[in-house]
Amino acid sequence: MAEHVIAKPEVLINAYVGTLADVLVVPNLFQWEGFARFVGADDDTVNIKVPGVLPYHTYAWRNNRAAELVVDTYSERKIPVSFGGNIYNAATLTDEQRAMDLMGWGPIITSQTRAIADGLERMCVSALNAQAYPVVIGNTALNLRGALIEAKRVLDKLHAPKQGRYLLVGSDYEAALLGDDKLNLAQNVGEAEAQAALTMATIGHRMGFRIVPSVEIPGDAAIAGCESAFVLVTGAPAVPSSVPAGSVGSYDGYAMRWISDYDSTRLQDRSIVNTFAGTRSVTDVLQGWDDVNKTATISAGEHFVRAIKLTLDGSSDYPEPSTELSAFTGLSSASVWTPTGRFAEGNAANA
Repeated sequence: MAEHVIAKPEVLINAYVGTLADVLVVPNLFQWEGFARFVGADDDTVNIKVPGVLPYHTYAWRNNRAAELVVDTYSERKIPVSFGGNIYNAATLTDEQRAMDLMGWGPIITSQTRAIADGLERMCVSALNAQAYPVVIGNTALNLRGALIEAKRVLDKLHAPKQGRYLLVGSDYEAALLGDDKLNLAQNVGEAEAQAALTMATIGHRMGFRIVPSVEIPGDAAIAGCESAFVLVTGAPAVPSSVPAGSVGSYDGYAMRWISDYDSTRLQDRSIVNTFAGTRSVTDVLQGWDDVNKTATISAGEHFVRAIKLTLDGSSDYPEPSTELSAFTGLSSASVWTPTGRFAEGNAANA
C-alpha cells in the first residue's frame, strides 16, 4: 500500500490546533480546565474546587477575655463538570483528489479544525443562552451608557470578580453601541478610542468591560460577566494503536486528536478530527453583614452571580426582596434601573 501521509502527524495537528483558539469567540471567555483530571472519574464527571468563604469576627478591645473566639470550619466547594459531547468531523480524500486536486491534508484539516471550532462555539453559546441570570437589565437601547454603568454596579454588588470582565454583545447590540455618541465621542472616551470606533468599527473597553461581539448570541442581547463565570473542559482522546497515522495536539488550553487511515475498499483516505468537551456555570456562596448582631454572615445557598444579561428592549428583572440573593446583595425588584438613569426608589446614582 502506498504511503498517503505527506507530513508527520504531530506536525499537522500542532500546526492546525493553534488556529482553533484564533477563530473561537465565546469559548475564549470561559475558564478552561484540563482533560487529564477526568481520566478515571465516575460518570465522566470531575469536581472543580472553588475556594471556600469565611466570615470575619471582631474581638472587643481590652475585654475581660471571658468569651471564646468564634471558630469557623473552612471547606472548599466542588463544582461538578461533566463531558457533554464528542465534537468531531470526518472527511475523505480520494485518489483522484490527491492526484489532481489536492497535494495533501492541509486544506482538509483546516476546514475540519473550523468545524470543531463551530461545535465548541455552539456548545458554549448554548450554555450562555440556557443560563438563568440573577439580573436582567432591560430596555437599555434608550440609555446604553447608563446601562453599562448599571451593569458594573450590579456585578460589583454581586461581588463578581473584577478580573477579566467582558460584555459579550449580539450584532444589533453592537450596532447600537457603535452608534452611541456618549460611548464613542472623543471628548467622552479619548481620541484613540473614538478613532478606532469610527475607522475600524471596534469598541474596545468601556466602563471596565472588554466588549466582544458575537453573531451567535441573540442580536438584541448582551452578557456582562467575568471569565470565571463559566467553565469549559476540552480534551483529546488517545490515538488508537491500530491506525497508521495520528496524533494529539494542544494549544492555549484547547486539544484535538487527528487520525487517518486508508479505505482500500473505496480507494480513499479517511481523516477524523475530534475533541471531548463539556461546560458548566460557576456558583458562589455569598458573604454578607448582619446589622442587628453586628457580625458577618454566609449564605445558606449557592448562587450564580458572575454574569448578568442586558437587552435592548424588554423589561428588567431583579431579585425579589424576600430572596436570599437580595438580602445579601441589596439588589431587588423594588429598585429596578430605568432608562432615565434613575431607580424606581428615586436613587439618581446613574443619572
